[in-house]
Amino acid sequence: MIGSKIAWDDTVLPFQLDRSDVRGRVARLDGVLDEVLKQHDYPPSVEALVAEMALLTALIGQTIKLRWKLSLQVRGDGPARLIATDYYGPSKEGEPARIRAYASYDAERLEPTGDPYDQIGKGYFAVLIDQGKGTTPYQGITPIAGGSLATCAETYFAQSEQLPTRFELSFGKSTLAGGPESWRAGGVMLQLMPKASPHVAQDGGSAEGGLLSASDILDADAEENWVRANTLLDTVDDLELIGPTVQPTDLLVRLFHEEAPRVFDAQPVSFGCTCSEERVRDSLSIYSAKDIAHMTTDEGHVTADCQFCGAHYVLDPATLGFEAEKAPDGDS
Repeated sequence: MIGSKIAWDDTVLPFQLDRSDVRGRVARLDGVLDEVLKQHDYPPSVEALVAEMALLTALIGQTIKLRWKLSLQVRGDGPARLIATDYYGPSKEGEPARIRAYASYDAERLEPTGDPYDQIGKGYFAVLIDQGKGTTPYQGITPIAGGSLATCAETYFAQSEQLPTRFELSFGKSTLAGGPESWRAGGVMLQLMPKASPHVAQDGGSAEGGLLSASDILDADAEENWVRANTLLDTVDDLELIGPTVQPTDLLVRLFHEEAPRVFDAQPVSFGCTCSEERVRDSLSIYSAKDIAHMTTDEGHVTADCQFCGAHYVLDPATLGFEAEKAPDGDS
C-alpha cells in the first residue's frame, strides 16, 4: 500500500557522481505506465515486458540529446514476438518527453503467468535513433543475452557503444490508500562517462555468447570507480526505486553521498502517440486505386488501427492513394 502520490512521478532526474566519473538517471513512471498498458489487454507476462521496456526507454531516451525519436525493439522467436517502444524528445523547453509502447505475441504459445523474459526466446535487441528530416537514422543491434531486458540493454551499450552501463529496475502493480490498483515503475541507470580511447577486449567478451560486458572495456582506474558505484547501487531496494516514500534526490544521497552526487533539471514524461489521420493518408499515398480497392472493406471503407494507442480510422477510399478522385474534404 502506498500512502500518497509524490511529486516525482513520471519524471527522469539526471545526475552525476563527480568522484566516480559516472553519470546516471533516476526514473519514476506512474500515470505514464498506466496509460501505456491500458491501451491493450495484455496477459501478465507481456505486461511485465512492456513495463520493463517503457522504463528502459525513459532512462535511455533522456541520456540522448534528441530532436525527435528514440525507439527500442526486442524481436524474438518465442511467443512474445515483438516489444516496441518510442521516446519523443520534448519539442520545446519545459514540455514533457512522450513515450508509447506496444507488444505483439502469439497467444496460443504464450505462458500468461510464466517468466516474462522466457517468452522472448532467441532474437535481438535494437536501438534506433531518428533525429528528423535531413539526418541519417542510426540503428544498433545486439543479440538477446542475459536474463532480462535490462541486461540486454547493458550488453548493447558495452558491445555497440563501448560504454559500461548498469540498470537497476523495479516495476509492478501497487495500490494507493483508498484508490484503485495501478502500475508503478522506477529505476536507476549508471553509465561511466565516455573516454577518448576506451579499452576493448581483443579476444571476445566475457558475457553470454562472447559479447562484451562492462568489465571488458575498463582500464584499472576506471574499473575501481565503476565497481565502487555499482556496489553502492546494489544496496537499493524495490520500494526505494518505485518511490512511494523516497524522493530521487534523497535516494541519491542515501546511495552515493560519498561520490559527490550532483543533480540537474528533471525531465517530465507523459504518454503520447503521434498517429493521426493525416499520417495514415500519407502512408497510403504511394498506392494506386487498384491497391486501395484491395484494402477496401465490404462496407466501402478503408480502416486503420494504431498499434500503440488503439485509435481507429475509417477513410473514404476515393480520397486515398496517388490516384485519389476526391480530396479528404470531399471536393473533387
